[in-house]
Amino acid sequence: MLRLETYSMDNAAPAHMRPEPLDDPDAALLDAYASGQKEAAQALTERLAPRCFSQAFRMMQNQAEAEEIAQEAMLRLWRAAPGWRYGEAKVSTWLYRVVANLCTDRLRKRRRTEPLSEVAEPADPAPSAAAGLQEKARMSALTGALAQLPTRQAEAVALRHLEGLSNPQIGQVMELSVEAVESLTARGKRALAKLLAPRRAELGWNDD
Repeated sequence: MLRLETYSMDNAAPAHMRPEPLDDPDAALLDAYASGQKEAAQALTERLAPRCFSQAFRMMQNQAEAEEIAQEAMLRLWRAAPGWRYGEAKVSTWLYRVVANLCTDRLRKRRRTEPLSEVAEPADPAPSAAAGLQEKARMSALTGALAQLPTRQAEAVALRHLEGLSNPQIGQVMELSVEAVESLTARGKRALAKLLAPRRAELGWNDD
């Protein structure tokens, strides 16, 4: 079960020394937490932790790893709270970047320690079971291939095609121009197509 802890704010700057958060509800809650209002941490956790977990799970396809990544991302947010630069980046955008980076790091470590395994199909599976196995195999192949891409390409492709973010949103997360995002995703998609080409028939992508 996902359990998120807060970070000690004993050395936080006094509220009057921090700039006011702009029109960002998450930033307002983070400011309240940084000023010592512990209930704000609970409210912010309820708002953001599920998003972190969902993003991590879509990238990792593993519940335990997704929970660990979500917890680490939130802990990093608590640590960043005293020096948060209000108005420069939305809290949710910052968290998207942190989760994406944590996932990419884990995918690379997974690739170094575990060879991509084939998903064995049972004899005479029902159509629904076969479809589920194929989808699992596709996601396994995709995450394995993503781990082989350059970090920035993998992050851009994951945010675009796994998270469904628009190019301007990805630009905010990665601190890039829209043109740079488009270039990264295009190069990443070409690299993925090349990596996955030998498995197209196996994964049922011949007609895609």
